[in-house]
Amino acid sequence: MQNLAIISGTVFLGDRHLDNGKKDIVETEFGTAVVIRTDRFLYIQRHGSAKGTHIPPHLINNQANLRALQKLGVDAVIGINSTGSLHTSLKPGTLVIPDDFIALSGTPTTVMDRVLHVIPALSDEIRQGLIAAALQCRTDVVREGIYWQTTGPRLETKAEIRMMARHADIVGMTMASEAVVACELGIPYAAICSVDNYCHGIVKEPLTIEEIIEGARRNADIIYTIISGYMNDTTETG
Repeated sequence: MQNLAIISGTVFLGDRHLDNGKKDIVETEFGTAVVIRTDRFLYIQRHGSAKGTHIPPHLINNQANLRALQKLGVDAVIGINSTGSLHTSLKPGTLVIPDDFIALSGTPTTVMDRVLHVIPALSDEIRQGLIAAALQCRTDVVREGIYWQTTGPRLETKAEIRMMARHADIVGMTMASEAVVACELGIPYAAICSVDNYCHGIVKEPLTIEEIIEGARRNADIIYTIISGYMNDTTETG
């Protein structure tokens, strides 16, 4: 059985599946992380768990978050990420299990006083487990895709989106940073990406913010069902 952790944004869980969660404050050499323990998994809200606060993507302490999970014995991490679509064929409401990513703007690192060159990669074992769980609950997912990470907090220009669309499928501001740090720490990491909107210039009439939030909430429930199936499968085979 895996000791699983989930890292998500503001919409995914909220308080719906954390009723019995216990909040731990974990000190690391990179700073403090807030981890919620449930009877099934550990959970980190990447944008902060305190009411009235929101940590923007470029200020998230990914090193502290992933190091805290490592200290707590996690051996698998699933990231839940909100993304924009670079192609009209990837409509809002689609779920993507990315198989690679691009982060040319740089990512955080845990490497300070040692020589370490990692080859970043998403865990194919976790990816295949999520795909299998989606199939079992009769949920369509896109089984591969390239995630392009931008720095944020600003969104992208139309010209930037046209360039990205030649090489990637979805855009976000968080997944690659988590994946690289997890890789440095030796923690297998994969993600489920919710396509919540079209990127700037992809369509003439973009969704309203209300439509984006509503679509993200619908996907949140589906994602939790997939992860529950994944956890059940790893429990049976563990």
